[in-house]
Amino acid sequence: MNYEILNTPFSIGNMIVKNRIAMAPMGLNSGHIDGTIADDEIDYFEERAKGGTGLIIMGCQFLTQELAQGSMEGYLDNTYVIPQLTTLVEAVHRYGTKICAQLSCGTGKNAFPNMLNGKAPVSSSAIPSMFDPNLMCRELTVEEIRTIMKQFSYSAKVLKDAGFDAIEVHGHAGYLIDQFMSEIWNKRTDEYGGTPENRMRFAVEIVQSIREAVGPDMPILFRMAVKHNFEGGRTFEETIPLMQELEKAGVDALDIDSGSYENIDYIFPPAYLGDACMADVCEVARKAVKIPLLNAGNHTPETAVQLIESGNADFVLMGRPLIAEPEMANKILTDRRDEVRPCIRCNDDCIGRILTRLTKISCSVNPATGFEKRFKLEKVDKQQHVVVIGGGPGGMEAARTAALMGHKVDLFEKESDLGGQLRSAATPPFKSQLRELITWYKRQLELTGVAVHVNTEIGEDDLVFEKADAIIVATGAIPMMPPIKGIERAINVLEAHLDENKLKGEKIIYCGGGLSSCDSALETALKGKKVAIIEMLDEVAAGDHMINKASLIPMLLENKVELYTGHKVLEITAEGVRAMGKDGKEVFLEGNTVVASFGMLPNNETAKAIDAKYHNKVRLIGDCTKVGKVGGAVRSGMYAAMSLR
Repeated sequence: MNYEILNTPFSIGNMIVKNRIAMAPMGLNSGHIDGTIADDEIDYFEERAKGGTGLIIMGCQFLTQELAQGSMEGYLDNTYVIPQLTTLVEAVHRYGTKICAQLSCGTGKNAFPNMLNGKAPVSSSAIPSMFDPNLMCRELTVEEIRTIMKQFSYSAKVLKDAGFDAIEVHGHAGYLIDQFMSEIWNKRTDEYGGTPENRMRFAVEIVQSIREAVGPDMPILFRMAVKHNFEGGRTFEETIPLMQELEKAGVDALDIDSGSYENIDYIFPPAYLGDACMADVCEVARKAVKIPLLNAGNHTPETAVQLIESGNADFVLMGRPLIAEPEMANKILTDRRDEVRPCIRCNDDCIGRILTRLTKISCSVNPATGFEKRFKLEKVDKQQHVVVIGGGPGGMEAARTAALMGHKVDLFEKESDLGGQLRSAATPPFKSQLRELITWYKRQLELTGVAVHVNTEIGEDDLVFEKADAIIVATGAIPMMPPIKGIERAINVLEAHLDENKLKGEKIIYCGGGLSSCDSALETALKGKKVAIIEMLDEVAAGDHMINKASLIPMLLENKVELYTGHKVLEITAEGVRAMGKDGKEVFLEGNTVVASFGMLPNNETAKAIDAKYHNKVRLIGDCTKVGKVGGAVRSGMYAAMSLR
């Protein structure tokens, strides 16, 4: 594909952006308690600017600490934040990249309970809190609204003085501004509610307050959902007049997609939603307004070209793809598409770290994200001979990193191809990015000169270990096959992924309902077979987080996958599976093929033997030490290689 159209400049107001690749706003959760941003955040954005990105839109900067409701994204109610923000701006400008600060008056009803400090969230109206429906929001008074307008003016001036090129208003995702704009949340009867015009008043006054503070030349962008994708939420027809009102109010560009926290998977779209999953809003918006449009949502370089060529949008926004690959723009615009590291849309180490651990952002396939200076690769003074055992994600990352540092690397894989468990996980059509990750690693090993030996199984007595300076063992995991009567009749879930010919017959039963089982079951159901999952816990995919499951579970149900949660497998027979529910009642499910998916165990027999013999130069990584996800294996591989001096 010819990507040259992405390299054309385009203007937003008076701001000329050098190309059509923009970084979508996404919070890092790395701000300081005093409202200043961290040095790590500056390094993070500088790396993406260095990589050729045309425009960077930061994640939310909040007006005040109180409105931020505990989020660690920085806030703008004092001038002492300006110097650090200026450092960020100058770092980005060095590479000819424009930078836009996103300004927000808060999450409103969407505030996470652990960020409320015991207070009720504020909203447009007295409506239930998103994450605790028993907690009612407090309706903002008109006096408080007027105070917020003054705060927008003050914060906008702070951003202008810091040197930002543009300001974007966060009117998206069901946050506070969106709550005013949308009838489902705005129940007011005063001048800020009751009619579409009144519901827009809050947003329009925000734009006017910013414009008064920054003058006529600084572009103002507005981020919003064109449709909410849930019953009662805003539709195309309701949003068109709102976009037109924003254009009249002086907004210079609209940053558009779809969704809200009611269907959170559209806020952080997982693999199940596919490529360019929110590009459908662009054609509607293009017909409604004349100002430039920006669009996000699982874009790839290829869908980026298609979108710009369609004329329905002017910039392609990439958030997680640029987290995974900071140099995306430079690579695709210099004929190095095969060197672009793909985002696998797992949501584990970006938003997942923030939601589940309250720590700062990183990336499953690029562990240096958020640690750009600390994990900067440097060439070693003395080359070592590094032997890596295992060609899964951990082993491939260890080999790649060690080679980039200047070491001589041999990688041994007992199978005929690289990828490890990724090869099986990547078979569903919705896991295209996993397939691309395997291809990317193969290309990286080729470019870095790693000697790859497939179909080669070696043990602790092999002479290669004696001659090696360092040994990294990544032998992965193997399927667990518990002592269930008839278990020998079942195939394991890796086989089910890799060889569809083993899924004989039209009725397939999966014993165990983890993520791998659910993905394989969905893949099988998409091929038209009747599928059932038996899971001992009360939910399937229990180890995955709510964002991914918000797409996965409905897709399983839409494809008529039967879910038998709270059931224990008792016996596998030639005709099917006998199981018992928590109520003690037995059920029998008829099936032609039974898939055992009871989890994985560390494949550590060889690893332990190698470690016992060569402990002083061995590092065990990935699933052979503790079974986990892709990100854990990749991170441990990078760490092991970087520790070699």
